[in-house]
Amino acid sequence: MSLSPSKRVSSIPPYAFAALGKKIAALKAEGKDIIRLDIGNPDMPPAPHIIDALVASARRDDTHGYAGYYGIPAFRRAIADYYRSRFGVSLDDAELSPLIGSKEGLANLNLAWLDPGDIALVPDPGYVTYSKAPLLANAQIHTFDLKPENNWLPDFSSIPADVADRARLMWLNYPNNPTGALGTETVFRQAIDFCREHNILLCHDNPYSDVTFDGYRAPSILAIPGAKEVAIEFNSLSKSHNMAGWRVGMVVGNATAIKALATVKTQIDTGLPRPVQDMAIAALTGDQSWIAERNAIYRERRDMAVSALQSLGLKVSPQKATLYLWFPAPDGFSDVEFHEKVLAEAGVSIAPGSYYGENGRGWMRLSVAVPTDRMAEAMERLKSVR
Repeated sequence: MSLSPSKRVSSIPPYAFAALGKKIAALKAEGKDIIRLDIGNPDMPPAPHIIDALVASARRDDTHGYAGYYGIPAFRRAIADYYRSRFGVSLDDAELSPLIGSKEGLANLNLAWLDPGDIALVPDPGYVTYSKAPLLANAQIHTFDLKPENNWLPDFSSIPADVADRARLMWLNYPNNPTGALGTETVFRQAIDFCREHNILLCHDNPYSDVTFDGYRAPSILAIPGAKEVAIEFNSLSKSHNMAGWRVGMVVGNATAIKALATVKTQIDTGLPRPVQDMAIAALTGDQSWIAERNAIYRERRDMAVSALQSLGLKVSPQKATLYLWFPAPDGFSDVEFHEKVLAEAGVSIAPGSYYGENGRGWMRLSVAVPTDRMAEAMERLKSVR
């Protein structure tokens, strides 16, 4: 007797960061001190008023049962109010849905929108879920290039017409993970026009919109007139409000797509815990001034890392958004080789760009989501690498 998983699961390689996490756990078990600059896991807590809301809700007697499939009304209103105040985007109740972290929404959308053989258009480089989740729906992917000579922005004319006509959805992500590139109004309009022409659902992933520096203010693609005819946007409190472990996010935009995703979700999950929803309400509706203070700390770390890496001869520039620096591996090394070298010699883990696709090969992604003293120590350790 030989049990085996489905072909769709067998065809998908292990999630890169899950495999890396196991490797680093083994090194730590050997007594090695590893500084992880490879993952965007916010190291600071949410603001005190957000934690207070969670604790107060958890202490109530009536907040421990199922909280409903679609989010409590107050949370749904908070999402709509946030999009109105932050992005100038008006949403009616059919145009939004809470998520158990945006990643589950990114994945489940493929089940809601793709049939076997359908095509998803995926940026390269791009967040891994964009390219792997369609395979779980027995769909196909077609990658489109993001390249440094175009500031890591797409050229939609490069997508073959026959592929575009078969495509059912397209993924975009600005501010961009892993490159830190910024979306432009021109690119957003081009994407909307392209998807309208080819009857494609445009899926914009926007979790870094509140992690910005140097006066930059990230937009929502839904602020473009007519966007909701073809687009939805995913957002998350993981990065914006330091709530990665609490798994709470949202999807907003085209009502047909929102309803389809909700249909899948009601078969898979039973919604967010009530205390987490109360926490999210406090995050979205409470004092937001602490975010600027938090971003100032990230900016300090960014500048520290840029200065140190430049002193080592690496070609790196400060990004105006996201938690990441994106830079070429040094001459003579592939991205994987450089990752392995600094991990072995310095106990510092920097993500290889090839984790994010072929166009990331030869590049490195460094996260600033570690305490400032550990960032300083990591930069000092890198000086010992030869």
